[in-house]
Amino acid sequence: MDLARQLVLELYPEARAAWLGGSVVRGDASPTSDLDITVLLDGPPAPRRKSLEYGGWPVELFVHTEKSLRYFADKDQLRRQPTMMRLVGESVVLVDADGSGARLQQEFLAEVAAGPKPLSTDEVDLLRYTVTDLLEDVSAAEGDVRLAITSVLWQEAARLLLTGAGHWSGTGKGLLREVRAYDVAHGTDHAAKLLDGVRASDDRLAAAVDDILDAYGGRVFSGFELAADI
Repeated sequence: MDLARQLVLELYPEARAAWLGGSVVRGDASPTSDLDITVLLDGPPAPRRKSLEYGGWPVELFVHTEKSLRYFADKDQLRRQPTMMRLVGESVVLVDADGSGARLQQEFLAEVAAGPKPLSTDEVDLLRYTVTDLLEDVSAAEGDVRLAITSVLWQEAARLLLTGAGHWSGTGKGLLREVRAYDVAHGTDHAAKLLDGVRASDDRLAAAVDDILDAYGGRVFSGFELAADI
């Protein structure tokens, strides 16, 4: 915290607010983790993103105005991945010159807690169709082709599981973290079963994915139809 605060005051002495978020604050940082610092300014050089090293730490700086914070938070809402909202909401306030640090932290934390907007019927059906198609492909695949498909399949199935139930999604390790959080909240073990299936050469992944699909009507192909909105 002291190092992060020192960096902000050195580079952005005019900052209205700054927050330290990410893995360091969550308590799951690894030896390669960086400091995720969001800075609030009234104007230029915001908005911009900047990577640097400081005090022996790799640092990701997200420099914003209130308008750009809202813009990226709204994009997070559309993709159902609350990256910006978590960086500010689930954070330690480093600088708060005018009260905006605490205010925006609470606003974004409330948005994270509220969850994403529900999937429409068409969105659920498209996810079901995508996952079904991948399941059919993986059933006849071997070797590197199977590995390539399974790496996508578990992620698409995880997104259906999470967003279909009104939970936030993610990408990469963030997606796995969201599925594990879902499992803790619901007493399930989807994360373990999905990853076990990815490693296996039998039908364990298909069984884990079908378990998720069944909650939303199962596999779908014949009769699937979507209209283009153009």
